[in-house]
Amino acid sequence: MSRFQRSWLLFKSSVSVIRRNPKLLLFPIATSLMVCVIMLFFLTPLVFWNTGHGITDAGHWKTLGSYFLTASDDGEELHFNPIGYLVVIVIYFVSVFLATFSNVAFFNEILNSLNGRSVSIMGGLKFATTRLKAIFLWSLFAGTIGLIIKMLEERVGFIGRLVLRFIGIAWSVACVFVVPAIVREEEHSSPILFLRNSAATLKRTWGESLIGYLGIQFGTVLVLLISIFLLIGGAIVSAVLSNFWIIAVVAVLWLVGIMVFAFLTNVASQVYKGALFIYATEGVTPDPFLPEQMEMAWKVKAARKQKD
Repeated sequence: MSRFQRSWLLFKSSVSVIRRNPKLLLFPIATSLMVCVIMLFFLTPLVFWNTGHGITDAGHWKTLGSYFLTASDDGEELHFNPIGYLVVIVIYFVSVFLATFSNVAFFNEILNSLNGRSVSIMGGLKFATTRLKAIFLWSLFAGTIGLIIKMLEERVGFIGRLVLRFIGIAWSVACVFVVPAIVREEEHSSPILFLRNSAATLKRTWGESLIGYLGIQFGTVLVLLISIFLLIGGAIVSAVLSNFWIIAVVAVLWLVGIMVFAFLTNVASQVYKGALFIYATEGVTPDPFLPEQMEMAWKVKAARKQKD
């Protein structure tokens, strides 16, 4: 059996976990709505700031913009003033914090499902509140690193931007297991330790992580290509029958199907990451995954042999 075939089996096992715990599909939707409501709570006062004009009046938005933006000497370009930068930075860090909070809540329930416990949206959110210090410190640390990389990209040439892109990719890869580390490592709140432990876990499972995610992405691309052929077939039938509604209905169904499949794939990849994390840190293969599915991670096996 090839590694990509094993990856497909890993994907099927991940989907079976979702079927057993369908609330895992509701969790990202619920937390996304929560994040939107909180962001609106922050942005609404800015939108309705008293400028002496009605909100539908162009003068309102011009005055509002003058609080946060400054025109260049020639008047052709707008730049954030200090207050504008402050508002953008606050919104940025709030967004990073909310995203981390939601991911910690979600991943806690993924681990619960893999350990045979019940899944609860409120339970996940309640757990995340117990890790507020760790979430805040990691959000501040990761947000600062991301902000520095972004600011440097805007100030260097093409080669510099290319190097920084690679640094950004390496940073993202190293952070893959940070969220599950925040969930499990309750004895400390250090972002440096979270990053170090994430990188160590990734190092032990590099082979399996890479092939598993490539397998899931390969399956996604394959389904997308097949669906495009079906879409083209619908277009041909629509043209032959001179019936616009055929391609319209097919296009809508295609778009909805792709969105649903992409969402399912994203949740399945998170479940797979949870199973991989348990296997790498505890040496346990969670149900319904099989030991032979996880044995692609030769570095884990080697590390385990060295321990013995």
